[in-house]
Amino acid sequence: MGKIESFEDLAVWKEGMRLSVRIYSLLKNCRDYGLKDQMQRSVVSIPSNISEGFERQTNKEFIQYLYIAKGSCGELRTQLYIAKELGYLSDIDFKEILDRAKQLTLMLAGLIKTRQTRF
Repeated sequence: MGKIESFEDLAVWKEGMRLSVRIYSLLKNCRDYGLKDQMQRSVVSIPSNISEGFERQTNKEFIQYLYIAKGSCGELRTQLYIAKELGYLSDIDFKEILDRAKQLTLMLAGLIKTRQTRF
């Protein structure tokens, strides 16, 4: 594994970006603008907080921002359940995105643990 020189090198940031693009794509025709806006804000918050925390360049602040990103991932998961119940997402899309959001939560938890114990 190479040295991490920027947030763009982090697998968790890359996955957050991919998830953001996927949510935007899935919701492009959604007319429930309140839920759509909130879901987009939640998902964009994930890679945004990872990058902001990384750029702070202190381990304590980076961990704080990783926790914020993890919280946004939980928020997105709740909104996915709501969107599914309202019929905005198909069963297949819901399962795909929920699984990816759960995986992203695990990735964030792992990075937090690593940063807490090794730095």
